[in-house]
Amino acid sequence: MKIAFIVEKFPALTETFILNQAIGLIECGHDVDIYASYRDDTEKVHPDVIKYDLLAHTYYLQKVPEKYFLRVLQAIWLIVKNINKAPLAVVRSLNFFKYGKSAISLRLFYSILAFLDSQPYDIIHCQFGMYGIEGMIFRELGAIQGKLITTFRGYDISWYVQEYGDDVYKELFRKGDLFLTNCNFFRDRAIKIGCKDSKIIVHGSGIDCDKFKFKKRYFNSIVKSHNQANNSKIQIVTTGRLIEKKGIEYSLLAVIKVLNIYQNVEYKIIGKGYLEEHLQKLIHEFAVGDKVQLLGWKNQQEIIDILDNSHIFIAPSVTSKDGNQDAPVNTLKEAMSMGLAVIGTHHGGIPELVEDGVSGFLVPERDVDAIADKIIYLIENPEICLSMGKAGRSYVEKHYNMHKLNQELVNIYQQVSGNLIN
Repeated sequence: MKIAFIVEKFPALTETFILNQAIGLIECGHDVDIYASYRDDTEKVHPDVIKYDLLAHTYYLQKVPEKYFLRVLQAIWLIVKNINKAPLAVVRSLNFFKYGKSAISLRLFYSILAFLDSQPYDIIHCQFGMYGIEGMIFRELGAIQGKLITTFRGYDISWYVQEYGDDVYKELFRKGDLFLTNCNFFRDRAIKIGCKDSKIIVHGSGIDCDKFKFKKRYFNSIVKSHNQANNSKIQIVTTGRLIEKKGIEYSLLAVIKVLNIYQNVEYKIIGKGYLEEHLQKLIHEFAVGDKVQLLGWKNQQEIIDILDNSHIFIAPSVTSKDGNQDAPVNTLKEAMSMGLAVIGTHHGGIPELVEDGVSGFLVPERDVDAIADKIIYLIENPEICLSMGKAGRSYVEKHYNMHKLNQELVNIYQQVSGNLIN
């Protein structure tokens, strides 16, 4: 099959779920092209991007000149140059009666240029709902052909809906061929705002369990600070963007509270974001710079190395003020796959991944005391970490193994496109 991915940015270190799907499809013998608005703003690149030469199959949308006069002049030249490739698509993109500002501004015309040399696809897979809307329009214009599948992953079915209203996907739900969500929580939400339950299924985001290898986590219970110190350390880690939805402020304050009792605790936070300065101020204010580190972005192997030397993983996601919510996050799956005891929140799709008291602990959102209590409980009952680690690995391997999920995705594509193999 020939498959097109429409995404916001590629490659992106924070969206390995898209990379995993692309690689899985290639390994199954299918052709994958990726259409993105721009590249990520980090120099770090996942090694599989290079291994599979994915940039050679990635096409970026044409940049639009800021000055309208220059935009018009360049558009005239581009129309002359491309009119023979897809004349109807070019003419339709200029229909301001139907497409309003996006046509008048010429942004719609510039957007379709990347697609004009493409062959018909069996599947057009749009990653995130807003790019499903774009894919729907591109297909409607005739710039791209194929069955349209859209995956809802988090902010597109939470914040985006709150921002633009429950009807924002009304037309997409009608014209799209199939919809996927990465958890039941978001499937239910999509149905609530108008998607037919017969057109939407849950297809989880997988990880490579062979790379995130399981290891039994052993550590000695740490003595309290007012008693004799001991040299063993408890390594705690969080991976995620430093934004409100990830709730990292609350895990940081919880660790600071734990440090008042146990001194041999270290906390590493992997990620970047607009809250970095705020978190750094908290670290400085509580004088815990020797115990808490903001590590910035790390590539996959660097993350694996950090997880391999850690004991507890915290995913303190919260519903942000703008309504943004998380699915069962891949960073949590990676930690569980490697046998870490995890602490998550009763938030979004996370309870579908973590079974409270079995494969980890779940606490209320923004509850610093509850997070601290669970950390202390794990420190004082280290044998629980081992049993939780085993349960977590087993669950992730069964439900989120990317090789199984990628084959499931191929089956979905074949059913939607009609390319069924007997």
